[in-house]
Amino acid sequence: MAKSLEGRIAVVTGASRGIGRAVALELAREGAHVVALARTQGALEELDDEIRASGGEATLAPCDLKDFDALDRLGGAIYERWKKLDIVIGNAGILGPITPLAHVDPPNWDNVLAINVTANYRLIRSLDPLLRASDAGRAIFITSGAGNKAVLSAYRGPYAVSKAALDAIARTYAAETANTSPVKVMLSNPGPLRTKMRAAVMPGEDPMTLPTPEDYAPKIVRMCRPDWDVTGKLYDFPSDSIKSFQGPA
Repeated sequence: MAKSLEGRIAVVTGASRGIGRAVALELAREGAHVVALARTQGALEELDDEIRASGGEATLAPCDLKDFDALDRLGGAIYERWKKLDIVIGNAGILGPITPLAHVDPPNWDNVLAINVTANYRLIRSLDPLLRASDAGRAIFITSGAGNKAVLSAYRGPYAVSKAALDAIARTYAAETANTSPVKVMLSNPGPLRTKMRAAVMPGEDPMTLPTPEDYAPKIVRMCRPDWDVTGKLYDFPSDSIKSFQGPA
């Protein structure tokens, strides 16, 4: 049976663990060649072993997302090899300090914004021409309810600010590509999943009560397919629904 992403090229950031790893594996199972980005070489090699054991293909790209020059080189390398890119999953992110805003050290603030916000802008800057060269470019960014709840949680300011900014970046990119290309851009809120980040936020929670990244990954892959026709909206995993962004009341 034909695979839904056969012959397509996909970049996944934060691919060595959690959501990124699960999505990378699911993309490969559906036939995509996965370009896997993460800082940890050993974890990427383990991912590669699992992808190849399932009959898939991957290219490993050990990379610190704060190395913005490396993200520029990534676009050039993909162009030289494939001339286009079909899918980008902007997944990598960090929680940052859990503390009152007035207590956040400037280097910690800068680190969260660099990884959660600026790196995704630099990915778009590097990969946009390649996505536009695809017959069905798809860009999906993993966000959170932390940045758009009516009542924000205390003590997670850098993370909430970064996710609100990511939402604005993706929605802007969706608006800019909507009438000029086949590119579709989505945000996705995974909600509470069984991940290390969730455990850091809710240390007393029983992780076995939560869905896993492997439960979530097929929903992301669905939005990567050429027949996906929605852009500029949010896929919310807890409610399994597509949501529009709301203006102020």
